[in-house]
Amino acid sequence: MEQLVSDEALATFVPIIVYWVYSGLYMAFSSSADKYRLHSKKDEDMKNLVPMSKVIKGVLLQQALQASISLLSFWITNNKTITANPPQPPAPSLLVISMQFFVAMFMFDTWQYFMHRAMHHNRFLYKHLHSWHHRLVVPYAFGAQYNHPVDGLLIETLSGAVAFLVSGMSARTSIFFFTFATIKGIDDHCGMMLPWNPFHLLFGNNAAYHDVHHQLSGGKCNYAQPFFVMWDKVFGTYVPYSIEKRKDGGFEARPGKKD
Repeated sequence: MEQLVSDEALATFVPIIVYWVYSGLYMAFSSSADKYRLHSKKDEDMKNLVPMSKVIKGVLLQQALQASISLLSFWITNNKTITANPPQPPAPSLLVISMQFFVAMFMFDTWQYFMHRAMHHNRFLYKHLHSWHHRLVVPYAFGAQYNHPVDGLLIETLSGAVAFLVSGMSARTSIFFFTFATIKGIDDHCGMMLPWNPFHLLFGNNAAYHDVHHQLSGGKCNYAQPFFVMWDKVFGTYVPYSIEKRKDGGFEARPGKKD
């Protein structure tokens, strides 16, 4: 049976669709779940330097650019159109797919750590590019991919390309990997600590960890994203946190001592 939509197209557009569905659910839930928020709604409105309408437009622009680059890259590497239906190679084993996922996660994190750190340590790059993302002092789900377009290209798009190429995963496997990475990125920016959320339980790099980075005092720490914290620990930029209850309800990620 002929496949109506290519794996390359699915790998490009499924994560975008999931982004808006998953982040939309978070936004709807956060409006009535103050007891899980890391910041109050009042803080979100007062501290953030960009309105939500502009954030949404910025994310849509980045996703349009990212999708265009992704489709072009698939076309170049496969030397075919994305709607073609070539014979499919044998499906890799679950063990092979698991190894590819781990390699992709490692490469994704490695690229993002060093590029993200460079964005903070170079004044020009921070002022003109990465400061866009930090206009959200209080992160929320819709803003997970809010970046200057060039910043988004250098950190988000290229890290995905490196992870895909080095891991050797197929376009079909990449549908699941990039969807997983998208969901994880939204979780890291959701601004909430949910006790039943598996990402918050299984990963040290979670919403509270990344919230410390977004705080005004956190610009020189916790660069690692979105999966592991190893590079922060290796290069001395790791700052632990404790979860404290706020007097007005909800939680607070309080930075500890820098390692």
